Amino acid sequence: MRSRLWAQVLAGLLAGVAAGLALSPDAGLVEPAVSDPLGEWLALPGHIFLSLIKMVLMPLVACSIILGLAAGASDPVKLRRVGGRLAGFVALTTTAAAAIGAGLALWLKPGDLVAAPPATGAAAIPPDQAGQAAEAPTAPFADMASAVQNEMLAIVIFAIFLGVAYVASPNKARLDPLIRVLEAMLEVSMTVVKWAMYLTPYAVFGLTAQLLARLGAQSLVALGAYVGVVLLGLAGLLALYFALVAGLGRMSPLRFQKAVGEAQLLAFSTSSSAAVIPLSIETAVEKLRAPSSTASFVIPLAATVNMAGTALYQGAAVVFVAQIADITLGPSETAFMVLTLVAASIGAPGAPGVSIAILSGLIATFGIPPQGLVFVLGVDRFLDMARTSVNVTGDLAATRILTREHGPELSAEEARHT
Repeated sequence: MRSRLWAQVLAGLLAGVAAGLALSPDAGLVEPAVSDPLGEWLALPGHIFLSLIKMVLMPLVACSIILGLAAGASDPVKLRRVGGRLAGFVALTTTAAAAIGAGLALWLKPGDLVAAPPATGAAAIPPDQAGQAAEAPTAPFADMASAVQNEMLAIVIFAIFLGVAYVASPNKARLDPLIRVLEAMLEVSMTVVKWAMYLTPYAVFGLTAQLLARLGAQSLVALGAYVGVVLLGLAGLLALYFALVAGLGRMSPLRFQKAVGEAQLLAFSTSSSAAVIPLSIETAVEKLRAPSSTASFVIPLAATVNMAGTALYQGAAVVFVAQIADITLGPSETAFMVLTLVAASIGAPGAPGVSIAILSGLIATFGIPPQGLVFVLGVDRFLDMARTSVNVTGDLAATRILTREHGPELSAEEARHT
């Protein structure tokens, strides 16, 4: 297990489930006054891990995009086509995902099986899931982490403009020092990411334990219908990605799944597509045969704008909360909601918990009472893990499709496997 991160992560996940159930109200072994702060302290490695990732995310993403564009400067026409195809891929898959999530919830009506919570108003919503206990130890990383979390799309746009400006520059030799600085900054950022990865098993253990300590086994059973709808929708979106990879990327779904499995597991365990960027780039280059320049450009950009799994989850959640409040969404309202979800999810930071803030705003937009958010918050962590894994799969699927259409032809060995 010392040499296999996935095994350490799986062990941390199982241990976290056991510890969380032991601390939950259902077990009755620990008083809530003790289990709540204990759960917050157990989750401390997870908060430090995510803060470290966010702290270096700005230079990591910006340098990766600029260097990826610079590497493709020899063929700017191809570069424009790759960016255009990526935009089309994201728009179509995100729209389909939001429609799938809302459609399944309208069809299966999971909200009709859940009684309205006793608390009313915004006061029913629990406080920040990070917990006050973790604030002081993570304070050194808070400013940069929050800045990245709120301005991720702006960072990507800024990096794209700088990269395009480099490509359009007539005298690139004078800009070589800038490229060397960006390469050095990227290497330093990757070093910090490697340090953070040592915390991954402990982060998974603590965050999972905190989740189940608050949730309890009975709540998981009560919310089974809603969770089932979201997971069914994510499975459908995953099947769509596999079909696109098979049809446009010329790779069998089984071989694609085998190639991206490790990145999916890390995304599932950390709930952060941003944390998986280094592994996704490595997977795209070494297992999906993507050129390094294409992977360095597509993966960081897709990790920011390709949030189809999040759009699907939010579509199902909005309908679910509306059903709890006994509000029926008509066809025109549902169509407008899908379009709003597409716009809201594109550019949403790839970090856990961000979707709840977006979801609160969407519910308020449609005049839905916020009481049902109590149920959504209870299982958000688990569903965040699942949808992040699907988001990362979409990033790698887009890279494979774009590489197949614009990159080198398949090798003889790859053609046989396909």
